[in-house]
Amino acid sequence: QVPLVESGGGSVQTGGSLRLSCAASQEPSSTAYMAWFRQAPGKEREGVAAIFGSGSRANYADSVKGRFTISLDKVKKTLTLQMNSLKPEDTSFYYCAAQLGPPAAWSYLPPLRRLEYDTWGQGTQVTVSS
Repeated sequence: QVPLVESGGGSVQTGGSLRLSCAASQEPSSTAYMAWFRQAPGKEREGVAAIFGSGSRANYADSVKGRFTISLDKVKKTLTLQMNSLKPEDTSFYYCAAQLGPPAAWSYLPPLRRLEYDTWGQGTQVTVSS
């Protein structure tokens, strides 16, 4: 069973909205944290938004604060990223990630560093046209 499966990517015009979903095969509360990352061609994979497995606290990259919202549905075992006011620079391949093992260290906010996550989905493309 695939641990993480993303859906919801697509194409939208500047200012539009998209909602990404990530279906998890196990209880999100059993993870340390879950997150959304993105990677554009020729660029490093960057953390966009993260949330503790308990759903207690979220963290956002400065570039998406106020526009993106991460949420966790424990019953449906689904991680969601609501993306509003999309910009062309949001165009990227988006990945769902989870830390199934114990966290490397305590942190007040869920991390946005790639190395903090040990499980990844296959990704979904988001394209924003001007």
